Amino acid sequence: MSVEKITTETVRPVARTVLGQRWTDLAFLHWAVDPARVAPLLPSGTVPDTIDGVTYAGLIGFRMERFGFLGGFGVPYLGTFCETNVRLYSVDGEGRRAVVFRSLEAERLLPVLVARVSLRLPYMWARMRLTREGDELSYVSRRRWPGPRPATNRMRIRIGDPLAEPTALEHFLTARWGLHTRAWGRTRHLANEHPRWPLRRATLLDLDDTLLAAAGLPGIDAAPASVLYSPGVPVIFGPPKSLPEQAD
Repeated sequence: MSVEKITTETVRPVARTVLGQRWTDLAFLHWAVDPARVAPLLPSGTVPDTIDGVTYAGLIGFRMERFGFLGGFGVPYLGTFCETNVRLYSVDGEGRRAVVFRSLEAERLLPVLVARVSLRLPYMWARMRLTREGDELSYVSRRRWPGPRPATNRMRIRIGDPLAEPTALEHFLTARWGLHTRAWGRTRHLANEHPRWPLRRATLLDLDDTLLAAAGLPGIDAAPASVLYSPGVPVIFGPPKSLPEQAD
């Protein structure tokens, strides 16, 4: 399959809501990487999604709010927490473009345990903080459990002008309607729905990170190719669907 030939995005609406949540105050940092480098890090049945011959590694910090099940109200206290994830970009044999999480730091232990058990997502329990002063936001994370440790992140951005229309690259990096994960012997796709991202340009003021290296992506130390900010969107997820492949 040639992922270069996939030029359109088919948004697959979520017919049945399994999870609901809101993502707020997102910082999107991205670096261009060789697809051959990240291909071994993706679940079977998927390959790196590319644009102009490269793919990207993302470092995304934000606050999860009103996390809840079956479209109901968010779980009090446990449903609101900071999160920072390291992600890659994938596409499967049916042309579904998605993200693959290499790690997801979160400050609430119970959601971490539920996600690790139910979907085998690589959630990590961490001490975290997100603060804002004017148009500057700071994200801080230090992993508590499990390893590898130390795995830390400290980044600070300044919010810039709004984007009237994202570029092709900005669309590629943010317009994702699902995730791929390997769980219970199969590669699975979870579709999601959310409104179009309200995006703003951003400037990276400070970055001290070991999450990328801990997630199997050492040596990424250049300035990111893209830095964006979004105030956030509400999101719903549908149930996981298995890719057509043999079980392990």
